[in-house]
Amino acid sequence: MSDGTQKLTFLDTTTYKPIKTLQVYDQNGGVLQLNELEFINGFLYANIYMTPLIIKIDPKTGQVVGKLDLTSLATDAKSRYPKALEMNGIAFDKSTNHIFITGKLWPTIYRIQIDH
Repeated sequence: MSDGTQKLTFLDTTTYKPIKTLQVYDQNGGVLQLNELEFINGFLYANIYMTPLIIKIDPKTGQVVGKLDLTSLATDAKSRYPKALEMNGIAFDKSTNHIFITGKLWPTIYRIQIDH
């Protein structure tokens, strides 16, 4: 669970009580505005709120181990529908290894595949 700060909270799946917190950081320090989260092949992926960036987080340490700039998708969505807003959707299909990306008022869902 994210609260918009650099802190992620892990919840018990039965009681929903917090069982662990994790501070997310990169080479510049704490990473703020953690938003949409998805667990993919042993890593946490998070959108940085109001940006087209997704970061890959080591769930054991909180260290950012990768960054994905999806400006091209946001630009394409806005060219198709000028009222499209920020990117904020990440979903993973384990059976195909595809990641689906969308945003607020985006006219489409983008399917991408990355090396994990």
